[in-house]
This record gives sequence, C-alpha cells and structure tokens, in this order.
Amino acid sequence: MVDTLGLGVGITFTLIMVVLHFSKGTGWRPQEDISDEVLEHRAATVPETAFPEPMNRSIGGGAAGVGAAVAGETAAEGELEEGGEAAGADDDPSAIPDDEADVYEVEFVKEGQTIEVKENTTLLEAGEEEGWDLPYACREGQCISCGGHITNGHAEEYVEHHTNQMLGEAELSDGYTLTCVAYPTADLSLETGESP
Repeated sequence: MVDTLGLGVGITFTLIMVVLHFSKGTGWRPQEDISDEVLEHRAATVPETAFPEPMNRSIGGGAAGVGAAVAGETAAEGELEEGGEAAGADDDPSAIPDDEADVYEVEFVKEGQTIEVKENTTLLEAGEEEGWDLPYACREGQCISCGGHITNGHAEEYVEHHTNQMLGEAELSDGYTLTCVAYPTADLSLETGESP
C-alpha cells in the first residue's frame, strides 16, 4: 500500500521545484573586476629591494630601490655628491635632456611597427609607451627577461647598455641586447622577447 502522506509530500516538493525552476528570479550580474586595484595596492605596500627578484613586474617591488643608501655607505650611485653632481650621471644616457637627445628609428619587428626613440629612452620604455606588453623583470640589466635581438648586427654598434651584467661579448656580437638598459645610438631593427 502506498502511504498517502508520503505521496502528498513528494508531489508537493516536486511542484515547488518545478515552480522555482521556471520562475524568473532576480538575475545574475557579474561582479566588478578589482584585480587591477588589488595589484596597485600590493605594489604600493611591497618594499623596494636592493636586488632583482623574479616577478617584480606583478607585485611592484625591486629595481627602483637599487640606488638606495645602505648603512655605512656615504653615497649610493645616483645620489648627489658634494659638488652637486650625481654619481654616475655623466655616463647615464637617461640623464641627457630631452631637447638635446638624438632620435632614432627603431623597427619593432614582432610588433610590426617602426617608432622614433630618443637616445635617452630605453628600448623597453619606448615599447611600453606604445602600449606593448614587453617582457622584463629586474630593469637593471641583471637578468635576461627583457632580452631582444638586434637583426642589424653587433648590439654595441646600435645601442649603449647603461648596465649589462648578463650578456658577454659573444651574445653582443650575435646582436642580443637587454632592452631595459639599452639606449639606441643608431637606427635598428629589434625582435623583442629573444634571449641568447
């Protein structure tokens, strides 16, 4: 025999589920994307380091604090010395005033564009100003994350590396460069994202 109470409860629950399934409801709205805000907040709270770290690009630390004074040092690179001159400024292409900087044609092969780049701007900075997402990590010439290949020939004939601790003469003669510290000295063609 069938229990009428159980059958009634089962039919009632089934009808409720059918009604809920076909009812309009409140609708779904996607939440606001806050990932950029989270990254900006993280970048603002991460202390600068005196050494390159992988993934600094995503968390915002490193590089900028490399010139910071360490206890016991009298002046770090880039700080003003007694004469008012910045240490190392005379060999730093970024110290050239914009109105005195020469301009060169740089073809970014993979991006399919040729742009004008001032001699006081790195190849990486020039690409970023165009809105291209170019690879990099330390921005100090201490890794090869930003590596690129100059198709014209020996890298030192077309760029000046302000600092370069990773590429040797063999790589430079093959045309490899570190775009984060490479300042143009002639017109060139560059393949980004290429490492020796």
